[in-house]
Amino acid sequence: MKIALIGYGKMGRAIEAIALSRGHSVLLKVSSHNLQELKADRLREVDAAIEFTGPESAYDNIIRGLDAGIPVVCGSTGWLTRLEEVRQYCRQTNGSFLYASNFSVGVNIFFELNKRLATLMAPHPDYEPRITEIHHTEKKDAPSGTAITLAEQLLEKIQRKKGWVNHISDNLDELEILSERMDPAPGTHIVAYGSAIDSITITHEAHSRKGFATGAVLAAEFLAGKKGIYRMSDVLGF
Repeated sequence: MKIALIGYGKMGRAIEAIALSRGHSVLLKVSSHNLQELKADRLREVDAAIEFTGPESAYDNIIRGLDAGIPVVCGSTGWLTRLEEVRQYCRQTNGSFLYASNFSVGVNIFFELNKRLATLMAPHPDYEPRITEIHHTEKKDAPSGTAITLAEQLLEKIQRKKGWVNHISDNLDELEILSERMDPAPGTHIVAYGSAIDSITITHEAHSRKGFATGAVLAAEFLAGKKGIYRMSDVLGF
């Protein structure tokens, strides 16, 4: 498979290493230094694009890929107010698109555990939920996309919580997401339920970017040749 990497920072390089190890080729590598190469004719040479940039550029990059008629895998966070707009455009252009807040196989299993635990905890209001996410100091957005996904899953099951906030709150209607930034920290997510009697905690801790990179390549392999809108749960068969 021929891949375009849109975003060639630490994550892009990790994705490249995994892609090459799985027998793929990387035909196009776009960073802030060669944005002029992000053109339709270059994109049409590849089988799929993997987009890992930032909140200020993700939307435009995805649209360029869809306009070129290639499948687009996106892992950028911080731009999700326009996610539904992208999905609509994908339908209009008969394209193929997959967004994930986290491509790690382990994290996606963690998402399934989070949904199950939230279902079990919903009838027990004595347990107060809280989410904590810890990342490196270069991370541009807070809370992380993964933490937002965890929060949205929890809010769907525990309806006494009306929304999430990114700070400590005395409002029992609000779900707290606490963001910590320190180095080195590839990424840790903690979902905790605390009561006066006991606590229940589930944690995912990334040891490197390899898990995210591997999942992104798996997503591109899955998406190549398909039309439609997909999730990592489709890739992993959940």
